[in-house]
Amino acid sequence: MSEMVVYMTVKNRDEAKKIAAALLEKKLIACANIIEGAISMYEWKGELCEEIEAVVLMKSCKELFEELKSTVLSLHSYEVPALVGIKIDAGHEPFLAWIRSQTKL
Repeated sequence: MSEMVVYMTVKNRDEAKKIAAALLEKKLIACANIIEGAISMYEWKGELCEEIEAVVLMKSCKELFEELKSTVLSLHSYEVPALVGIKIDAGHEPFLAWIRSQTKL
């Protein structure tokens, strides 16, 4: 099974929608869920930071991750964006088949 969920954070809904639209247009993802209002706390360059971000959960396939990553990095505003692929080990087969049918696999 090559289906995966890709987790990403962005500065706001507009950036999330811009990146998701580009990935959908290229058929690199089947779907994106944009969740606004996440409070992120982290250390960056020695300083404790707290930001409100949007979390984006995307459905894709492992074979497309490198092209997906390249597209995200070309559009993302962060110097080091959070972008992680998580393999789906089990799922509802009709949904997994839909992911494959909606992407350019």
